[in-house]
This record gives sequence, C-alpha cells and structure tokens, in this order.
Amino acid sequence: MEISKFEIADYLDNNEMIAEYLNTVLAEGNDSDVIIAIGHIAKSIGMTKIAQETGLSRPSLYKALSNGAKPQFETIMKILKAIGGQIQIHPANT
Repeated sequence: MEISKFEIADYLDNNEMIAEYLNTVLAEGNDSDVIIAIGHIAKSIGMTKIAQETGLSRPSLYKALSNGAKPQFETIMKILKAIGGQIQIHPANT
C-alpha cells in the first residue's frame, strides 16, 4: 500500500474553506503558522496566478511563504488581496 503525503492545499477548494482555514490559523497559530497557511492557500489557487496578480515572481512567493520566512507586510497584503482575502479588526472578547 502506498501512502501519499497529506497536502492541505488539496482541500482548500472554495472561498469558505479558505476563509475558515485562515481564520483558524489566525486565532490559534503564531506568525510563522499564518505565513505558512497563506502559502498553502496560494498553492491551492496556483502560484502562477498569484504571481501574476501580485507582480511578484514565483520564486519570490515561495521564498516569502516558506517556513521561517519574515516577509514584509506589503508582500503579505499583496498576497492576501490576490487570494481574495482581507484583514478586518474586531474587538477582542476579554
């Protein structure tokens, strides 16, 4: 029996699933987790498409969204816009 590697990007096939995934990572993860999650979403949509929409090269996208990367905020905003996302702030429940 052959075992295949689990790829979350294979399951991010609609906007609702993408939003739920990213919101969960934002709520429960750290900075690195969020960057990696955005990378998974970009892969699910297609790095070539994201590169075209952001004006960044594919290698630059892979580097910016890799484990341990520290991309600039401007880069993250471009990618979020390209994947159809936006940032909203809501009061924290304290």
